[in-house]
Amino acid sequence: MFKKKREIAGLSNNGSSEQSFFKMPEIKFTKLFINGEFVDAVSGKTFETIDPRTGEAIARIAEGDKEDIDNAVKAARHAFDHGPWPRFSGAQRRRIMLKFADIIEEHLEELAVLEALDAGKLHSWAKAVDVPAVAENVRYFAAYTLREPIGVVGHIVPWNFPTFIFFMKVSPTLAAGCTMVVKPAEQTPLTALYCAHLAKLAGIPDGVLNVVPGFGPTAGAAIASHMDIDKVSFTGSTDVGRLVIQAASTSNLKPVSLEFGGKSPLLIFDDADVNTTADTALLGNLFNKLRVCFTHQFPNIYVQEGIYDEFEKKLVEKAKAWVVGDPFDPAVNQGPQINKKQFDRILSYIESGKKEGATMLTGGKTEDMLIAKDEIFGPVMVLMKFNANNRRYGLAAGIITNDLNTANTVSRSIRAGIIWANCYLAFDNDCPYGGYKMSGFGRDCGLDSLHKYLHVKSVVTPIHNSPWL
Repeated sequence: MFKKKREIAGLSNNGSSEQSFFKMPEIKFTKLFINGEFVDAVSGKTFETIDPRTGEAIARIAEGDKEDIDNAVKAARHAFDHGPWPRFSGAQRRRIMLKFADIIEEHLEELAVLEALDAGKLHSWAKAVDVPAVAENVRYFAAYTLREPIGVVGHIVPWNFPTFIFFMKVSPTLAAGCTMVVKPAEQTPLTALYCAHLAKLAGIPDGVLNVVPGFGPTAGAAIASHMDIDKVSFTGSTDVGRLVIQAASTSNLKPVSLEFGGKSPLLIFDDADVNTTADTALLGNLFNKLRVCFTHQFPNIYVQEGIYDEFEKKLVEKAKAWVVGDPFDPAVNQGPQINKKQFDRILSYIESGKKEGATMLTGGKTEDMLIAKDEIFGPVMVLMKFNANNRRYGLAAGIITNDLNTANTVSRSIRAGIIWANCYLAFDNDCPYGGYKMSGFGRDCGLDSLHKYLHVKSVVTPIHNSPWL
């Protein structure tokens, strides 16, 4: 279905690239970032972070474990209980966060290169969209200081948008006056460590932001169960999210916010323009290799009968022109999958669909198939006819129609946290996003995101001689 620019990791047999489109940068930050310093793991262990283009190691990263999480939490707790950050005025925190945003923009190229190198995503997109967006995200939250900070926060970040989701969690936490421990995905630790360095340059006090790369069963589990962490924010799979909830409830009953992604529909009605709608559907399916929590749920494309055949033909035509290759190549539309395991998982779902009766981009009884129900997290699209609510997930949905009544009626009928009507990837720092059902609970972006990291406190003082009592 896809035209290849060259053989790449996860798509090639030999794991090699025919040519390079950039010079390999020096990887400056590979240790844990705790209490304002880069330090080795207590165990001395390291792990490889892999270039998805070649399957080769980029660098060895310090592997955080329970002891390292303990050290990071101690630093964050001391910074919260005794440090200046929670006690700064809103104006003081704002000045430092605005400086942080400026420094991020000054290092735009370095961050974009690390994002493409570590995650396999398009360098051009990271440079034009992701890094500028995170700088604006920091500026957005710099304007708010409300209520009372919740305390020490543990963040567990996925690998699909390493920098963007890092700041979706870090920015409101900083603005609220909290301190934190962040565990980036073991597949993509480089930008998180680099951003920790930039935070230090911006003047964020030691202990406020701690970054501990490591693995879920060790470092992640230690965050979820830690008795001195006051809140956990997790983005990842539903199965791991259940473990996070269990660990949080059996430790100190810390509140948890969860975002699991989903498998939400894109509904296309008869009055839609076939050509532009096919572009929207293709972008929804293949953008960032379908590894986007607010886009990877769109592979179920529902098309009304009147334009179904025409739409199928146009979609196949556009998909064949899609170029897979090196993310540093400006002619490429899509980089490699994060690793061979993920690539094989995607292929397994395709094979499952075939065995259950599906054929590529044609009919078939797909409604109850595994390929139509599970979150694949890869570029696999299922084309079929309507029943938008028959899903266990509920993160997002799209509606393409020229009828305003249809758009309003359907958007209110679908149980999902975000509905895009006649648009796609329309999100903003002011626009909360999060899911219904098995897509989790809690919202990122907007004031809803900030309030997750703030307590409401009622202070009651009687005024005995007041005429109002």
